Amino acid sequence: MPVHDWTRVESGIYHAFHTTWTGEIQKTLNAGLLPPGYYVLVEQHAGRYIAEVLTLHSNVPPLEPPPLPATAGGTAVAEAPPKVRRRQVIEPAARARRRTLAVRHVTGHRLVALVEMVSPGNKDRAAHVEEFATKASSALRLGVHLLVVDLFPPGPHDPQGIHGAILERLEPPDASYELPVGEPLTLAGYAVGPQVEAYVEHLAVGHVLPQMPLFLQSDRYVNVPLEPTYEAAYRGMPAFWREVLEGRARPEP
Repeated sequence: MPVHDWTRVESGIYHAFHTTWTGEIQKTLNAGLLPPGYYVLVEQHAGRYIAEVLTLHSNVPPLEPPPLPATAGGTAVAEAPPKVRRRQVIEPAARARRRTLAVRHVTGHRLVALVEMVSPGNKDRAAHVEEFATKASSALRLGVHLLVVDLFPPGPHDPQGIHGAILERLEPPDASYELPVGEPLTLAGYAVGPQVEAYVEHLAVGHVLPQMPLFLQSDRYVNVPLEPTYEAAYRGMPAFWREVLEGRARPEP
């Protein structure tokens, strides 16, 4: 199923779809896609920064928890690198409620990775872009892997897309990122090790969503099936709004 132009509808319509889509991804990951010992839950929060979310939800005991198993399932990057067109090695420089998919390991039920789905409210003003990008960069600095899905084109507050906004908070000030011509939507998987590695895909409205890597360790990942989960969520949309998204109807004034 091709990606729809979600700028055709108001943000509340996308929010309803977004809620269902995150649920479909949770169901798919927990149905055997994640290796043993890992699980994913949809979490709702309104904190400004990821550090607050970690403090509230990570449940890590006061003492240093035991390390994750050396071989924890998933696909090894060395054997099968993620199939994306852009890979970057990043050298980090010395309001509305959101639903986040949080991947945890049962050892201490620690937070391992996040899946963030960008909504219009994350990009409608400079403060909201700052909040989202700061949350993402904070997660990476704390060792939490990240997958970001942004189906909205860049705006005045994120001219190089949400990945560019995140990079600004990770790399030195002179770093810049150029979007490919004609592909304004962004998918980015981030793996945290000694450095941050970003696996990035760009696409346009009408393209089919590719699988994207969700890292569980710096060298191991699972592919998230974005397209079939998107399609399953879209089937539950009201017929009227599907017609609007498909260009067969206009939203009521």
